Amino acid sequence: MLTRDQAAGIFSRIRKYATADEVECLFYGGQSALTRFANNTIHQNVAEENYGVSVRTAFGGRTARATTNKFDDESLRDVVSSSESLSKVQEPDPELLPLPDAGEGARATQANGAVLSRHFEQTAKLTPAQRADAVGKIVGIAQKQKLTAAGIFASSDTVEGIFNSRGLSAWHTQTSAEISITMLAADSSGWQKANSPDVAKLNAEALARIAADKAVKSASPREIPPGKHTVILEPAAVLDTVGFAFFDFGGLAILDQRSFLSNRIGIKLFGENISIADDVYHPLQSGSPFDGEGVPRQRVQLVENGVVKRLVYARATADRMKKSGYAGKVGPIAATGHGFPVPNEMGEAPMNIVFESPREPKTVAQMISGTERGILVTRLWYIREVDPYEKILTGMTRDGTFLIENGRVVCGLRNFRFNQSLIEMLSKVEEMSTPVRTSGEESFDMVVPAMKVRDFNFTEVTKF
Repeated sequence: MLTRDQAAGIFSRIRKYATADEVECLFYGGQSALTRFANNTIHQNVAEENYGVSVRTAFGGRTARATTNKFDDESLRDVVSSSESLSKVQEPDPELLPLPDAGEGARATQANGAVLSRHFEQTAKLTPAQRADAVGKIVGIAQKQKLTAAGIFASSDTVEGIFNSRGLSAWHTQTSAEISITMLAADSSGWQKANSPDVAKLNAEALARIAADKAVKSASPREIPPGKHTVILEPAAVLDTVGFAFFDFGGLAILDQRSFLSNRIGIKLFGENISIADDVYHPLQSGSPFDGEGVPRQRVQLVENGVVKRLVYARATADRMKKSGYAGKVGPIAATGHGFPVPNEMGEAPMNIVFESPREPKTVAQMISGTERGILVTRLWYIREVDPYEKILTGMTRDGTFLIENGRVVCGLRNFRFNQSLIEMLSKVEEMSTPVRTSGEESFDMVVPAMKVRDFNFTEVTKF
């Protein structure tokens, strides 16, 4: 593994070759491995180790990046030369800030008062044989139910670091393990997925049993008319819808007038029971505690009791917001440690979303038992945005959609297409479970609950 000391040595060599006013280096990479299976058989096992450095140089308001994964002297000279050549031909950016210094990073770290450890030896040392053993248990469960299993078991051990010529340095190591399982029958399917820095938190057999149970119970699906239905969305379905909201919580999205929060900050937009924070320090979260400029991330209360309270900011965005007359209109304006590496077009976004637990959480089973008629949705997919300002989304259900009658699941259903405003959805949440770390396919991992939502708008029924 590339160590912090080794990266610091590489940075020292890069500085020696550079003539720019300022230099910044982002280090990234690590070891990753993947076991893939289909038709109840492992058909792929791959592993790689790779590291890179992205070098940003700046000359009087001009900046650009160049990247290499070779750390010999010639390659480092070349990447510095490429970065500097690109920088010199850029148009000057009057809003480009100097690089953050070590003091700015230290102040933020002290304010957060937390140190993250997300590196687990048992995950880093996971072997192909161990992954194959887990897949064998998954396949065994599939065969007992006369199903066909497909999916992955992946693991990684990665580093992320930043050094700059103003003395800032930050380093983060993390492991990750992920299991995704699809169980297939003749006319039905079931799915489960989980991810964690600690492989001990993943239970392949439990995930396989849930996926198999969904495939079996959704066999011979019935068809019911589309329309507005009470739905119980499992956490993965919640994640893949709400994920479309959070790139709009950045200051630059407001400045560019591409956010659905324009003219809505400080008003009650969602239900009273919806409170959301961005919190990298939450025990169920993952990721580095600093952003793309090395500024440590702060916990930010984005939504409180349905009211949009705060945005997140990169350093330059906060500076622009203050100069653009937004002070006093959008809550406190200051860098929050959510910026992407400079230069970029997106600015910033909250990437460690945590829904706060409801006062009276309900399990999915309790939600089902209290529902006279409704639909249980395992997951959603192929989601696209129809109306960016009202946040109307369209997509489809899949891998386990069920009819609920008189407090129990009675059969599988043919899948639906939906057209649903995310704002409206989060205004009609009747019950929620305790939030859990959740993985989906359309968005990044979050800590979200299952939700019981009234009047969810299904527009069509599919033929499968």
